[in-house]
Amino acid sequence: MTDTIKVVRQAAWVVAWDEEASCHVYRQDADVAFSRSGIVYIGPAYSGPADEEIAGESLMVMPGLVNVHCHSGDEPIAKGLFEDVGTAALWGNALYEYSALIDSDADAKAACQTVMLGDLMRSGVTTHLDIASPHPKWLSLAAGSGLRAYLAPGFREAQWRMAGSHRLDFDWNKGRGRERYADALAFVEEARAHPSGRIDGVVAPSQIETCSEELLQMAVGEARSRGLRITIHAAQTMAEHEELLRRTGETAPKMLERLGILGSDLILGHCIFLDHHSWTRQRSRDDLARLAESGTSVAHCPVTFARSGMTLESLGTYRRAGVNVGLGTDSYPFNMLEEMREALICSRVAGRSVFDLDTGGLFSAATTGGARALGRDDIGRLATGAKADLSLVDLSHPAMQPVYDPLRNLIHCAAERAIRDVYVDGQAVVKDRCIVHLDYDGAVRELRDAQKRACRQAERDDPQGRSLSVLAPYSLPLAR
Repeated sequence: MTDTIKVVRQAAWVVAWDEEASCHVYRQDADVAFSRSGIVYIGPAYSGPADEEIAGESLMVMPGLVNVHCHSGDEPIAKGLFEDVGTAALWGNALYEYSALIDSDADAKAACQTVMLGDLMRSGVTTHLDIASPHPKWLSLAAGSGLRAYLAPGFREAQWRMAGSHRLDFDWNKGRGRERYADALAFVEEARAHPSGRIDGVVAPSQIETCSEELLQMAVGEARSRGLRITIHAAQTMAEHEELLRRTGETAPKMLERLGILGSDLILGHCIFLDHHSWTRQRSRDDLARLAESGTSVAHCPVTFARSGMTLESLGTYRRAGVNVGLGTDSYPFNMLEEMREALICSRVAGRSVFDLDTGGLFSAATTGGARALGRDDIGRLATGAKADLSLVDLSHPAMQPVYDPLRNLIHCAAERAIRDVYVDGQAVVKDRCIVHLDYDGAVRELRDAQKRACRQAERDDPQGRSLSVLAPYSLPLAR
């Protein structure tokens, strides 16, 4: 296949990588040349071959965003149901009692994934790590989208079970858990062998409290022997935090340290309730040092948890402690720019200071922080030789005007509305705000019926036999 070169001529702004300073920097009125093989040139007056030229006077060129934690399986059909509910006895979190009731059936899995992929792309994401249960189209859809994908088939030995609305129990089936683990390893090898070169697999024990210590060590040891990344949900809820204290007397990072699992190839999902968090019983501050010294990364997904009234304390604190933090969207909305805005606000509220985190630091977390978590230095930055994963931001969009600092405008105001084109490996996956390779509109239509089916099933599955009107009451009463 011919490697055509595209050139953005005289881009008004370019978020480029300064290798010497090891940080993103702004360049103005610069040319950016790129192809399938990567970034060819960034600077003034590119004079090499050019097969396609893009006028850049009203554009900002920025690196593609790296999403290190999202779930395609069921989340798109949960929209509008449980945003206002939670289990009071479990610190208000809705995860165990409510969200577990909504499950997309086999017919809806591909539609859920398609909607997630489309939403991610339109918010500037070029790389994503998707934790889900495999379905027949999972790999083919990820590859066909054009995105760079890390697919993480989850497995666990225990299922959550709610006793009324006051106690979380666990139903253990280690035999079934080991079967799912074997299936996951087989899928991961299939993913990493995909001929596109854009797909890899990740070993993903689903939650720290639903896997035995033996399985955690076994899975991590196998991942490391194969050179795979690892991701585990850990310190994500107070219910989990208290359960680990009951079992081991340890926080999640301390337990993982004892098991020899912490390391630079590990991404911990959420990692909110560490020993310094104001909600926990501990008053020590050792967990951040454990993460920093081991090189363990954190996937921070603020929107989902902020909906339940909780937040990491704080993103600025983690970064100053030397912890590598990447960003993820977790659940809906699969909008990385909205996630970034929420991350900044939550960090300043939790840190009780406008100075806790700035826009530049946030952008680094969403780009190079995610790239580092995945063990890569060729994505999340615009530099000669890096992958040609980038977005073109329309500076003429009203939400981007007037332009003093374009990243601030994008993150604080415009979000995905200003993303015009997105490229992965130099090929367009979003063009003029339209998804190139996926039937996004068709998937949205499928989800309408899929949500109705899931809601009917939720009423049948609810242990307390509650109707949907009780489980998910409308925001406003229906008029009589």
